[in-house]
Amino acid sequence: MTNRRDFLKTAMAVAAGACLAGKSMESIAAAPAGKKKIGLQLYSLRQAMQADALGTLKIVAKQGWKELEPASYADGKMYNMTPKEINKVCKDLGMKLVSAHIGGGMTYTKDNGAKSLDWWKKAVEDHKEAGMSYVVQPSMGLNEKSSLAEYDVQCEYYNKIGEIAKSGGLFFGYHNHSGEFKQTEGKVIYDYLLAKTDPKLFFLEMDVYWAVKGGADPVKYFEKHPDRFPVLHIKDEKEIGASGTMDFESIFKAAYKNKLEAYFVEVERYDFDPIVSVQKSFDFLNNAAYVK
Repeated sequence: MTNRRDFLKTAMAVAAGACLAGKSMESIAAAPAGKKKIGLQLYSLRQAMQADALGTLKIVAKQGWKELEPASYADGKMYNMTPKEINKVCKDLGMKLVSAHIGGGMTYTKDNGAKSLDWWKKAVEDHKEAGMSYVVQPSMGLNEKSSLAEYDVQCEYYNKIGEIAKSGGLFFGYHNHSGEFKQTEGKVIYDYLLAKTDPKLFFLEMDVYWAVKGGADPVKYFEKHPDRFPVLHIKDEKEIGASGTMDFESIFKAAYKNKLEAYFVEVERYDFDPIVSVQKSFDFLNNAAYVK
């Protein structure tokens, strides 16, 4: 349930941030024109979502976001709502839950394997009930110091999760940071994941900012593997477009050409109140002619 005091605190934060941004409260609250399906990773508003999920979702809807990717799943609930409850809340606000970041055992081993896969079966059921199409693991417990043999086990695990997801009507994927573009035993980790997983069971949700930070070119990956990137994370140093270092136009054009289905803005660092930073990121993409 929404706590009135927390809602007022959230609204005050929006108003304060709007002043910092040189915008009125009306401009923040008004739903922008247009029908672009611009997606938001709700981790961008993690503190506000934890304090007052319903109040924050109302603000997000007014900003104009159409698709959402939550990052809160525990004990069968998302932001303390059941799958049916959060699905209804978002639908009533004119938004759709499309994807989700969930954990469930960072590294697969013979000891925890069966238990972890059972966890994924329940997670798939819950996220399907919430109306989603994708479930994504946001990181793993391996790095450049891990062996290729360890990555072989992890890829086998991902294929097994992919089978569970597919049987439940979802598609399973993995979200990168910059470390996946380092090498292990002479192999680029990200490339190894692509080579050792089944495209019918496993996709890569490329975080384009972290890919660039890792020295990779997202466009080249999209062109070389056109069927592996149906979902993206659109990210910048702070607000989308603010750094001037990310070539979002080339990224979007290449992604659309190679079967992009959805994308989610993730803002992790801010120059303003997080809600204002998220609004600025939406405005940048909403005003970009190359974004559909």
